[in-house]
Formats: sequence, structure tokens, C-alpha cells
Amino acid sequence: MVHADLHVHTDNSDGTLSLEALPDAARRSGVAVVAVTDHDRLHPGFAAPVVERARITLIHGIELRVQAPEQRVDLLGYGVEPTPALRSEVERLQANRRERGRAIVECLEDDLGVSLDVEITEGLGRPHIARAVVAHPETEYDAMDAVFAELIGDDEACFVAREVPDFDRGRRLLEDASAFVGLAHPLRYPDPLAALDLCSDLDAVERYYPYGDPSVPGETDPHAAVDRAIEAHDLLATGGSDAHGEDLGAAGLSAAQFEPVAGRLADVSDAPMS
Repeated sequence: MVHADLHVHTDNSDGTLSLEALPDAARRSGVAVVAVTDHDRLHPGFAAPVVERARITLIHGIELRVQAPEQRVDLLGYGVEPTPALRSEVERLQANRRERGRAIVECLEDDLGVSLDVEITEGLGRPHIARAVVAHPETEYDAMDAVFAELIGDDEACFVAREVPDFDRGRRLLEDASAFVGLAHPLRYPDPLAALDLCSDLDAVERYYPYGDPSVPGETDPHAAVDRAIEAHDLLATGGSDAHGEDLGAAGLSAAQFEPVAGRLADVSDAPMS
């Protein structure tokens, strides 16, 4: 049973849940601890790095995309207490997100011959745009996956890349503002072994998440590569659902697995870490 879902997005970025609705959603899913990890954005609703709301422990986190030497990867900062440097970088990234979102919407409107109902605001992500395409009565798309696969996924006709910090700068920004920093979903990247090599400079890696059947060259069990990295670099093992909707707990940590994470968060917590 999932006790802690440490990778959840809210309507502060491209999720659908508000922070106020999160405790009820967690209870419905049987989850006691939730980390809010919005894309490239700090959640303004947190007064402390870890808080308790309606008997649910909420961790202020962030998912920050960075450019590593081989590929772009996502870093997860947990127990965030924002520094001026991180706030400044997030503001820069949000301005770029708005510019990028406007460019994608304009491309789609030209390509599909429709006018999409998309507000160009902070936190805008491709899921927002894909939902608007699906909702439009004059498009042929009835699923967000198809919009990504045919129109706005990486390398598709209306894809526009974002500006992101390099790995070292992103890591330093998160280290200065977080209780610990980890690598998100390591087996999802084009080169998972190169992604795992980055863990030598991190505190944690996401071990449990609900995506498909990953593969790693030369590995019968792809998760063995993650386990080796955890042992080699003495990493915390985290986990989460990467939820963008209202169903939490598709993956995460048991109560026993969460204990080492709770220990790292205890110094910044205003809530019981159990």
C-alpha cells in the first residue's frame, strides 16, 4: 500500500487538483503523505517546507528540468524553502513557458484551422494545450495521448523546446533551497544509464513510479541499474505517481520505505513525519 506519493502536480502547473483539494484526494487514495512537485514552479500555498493539512502531510517540492551533457532530465527538490536565486530562476522559466506556450498554440491553430481556448498564463504546460485540443468540437482528437503523439510531442510539428538551466546550475539552486535533491523517473530518458550517472552528485533517485515497461541496454531487470546506483551513491529511494489528475498513489513508498525520507525532512518539518 502506498503511504507516501512523492511526485504530484497541482493546478499551479499542469495538474488539475488545487492544493486545497489535495488532502481529500489523498484520503480517497489511502495516501498519508504527498509531495507537491509542480513543473518549474514553486507553490505559493506553502508557509513552510513541510506542513499538515487536514491530517495529511504535504511536502513542498519542485520538479525542475535541466540540461545534462547527454540529454534533458528532471530533478526533484523536496522540503523546499525558496531562496532568492531559485525564485529568480523560476520567474525566468515561467516567462519562457508563456512564450513557448503561445508559440505552440499558434502553431496548432494554424495546423488545425481552429481557435483554441487556452489562456497564456504562468504554469502553462503542454497538457493544458492538449486538453484544449481534445475539448474543441472541431478537432478529430479525443485523447491527449494522440495530441502528443501526432502534434506536440518531442520532435513533432508543433513542438517547441523550452529554455532550461544546465544540470550543475539547477542542482545547486535546488540544493540551496531543499532538504534533498533527487533524479526523477531515471528509466524514462533516452539514455537511462547516463541519467543514473548523474546520481553521483545527488541525494536521491526515484525508484518507484508507474510507467510502462522500461528497458536498459544489457539489463534483464532494468530496475537493477537503479538499485546499483542507490547502493553506489548511498541514495534515498523515493517514489511517486507523477499524478496530474485526482487519483493519487499509483506508485510511491510504503510507510517503512518512507522512514529514511522522513528522517531527511525532519529538520524542516512543521508536521509529524510518520
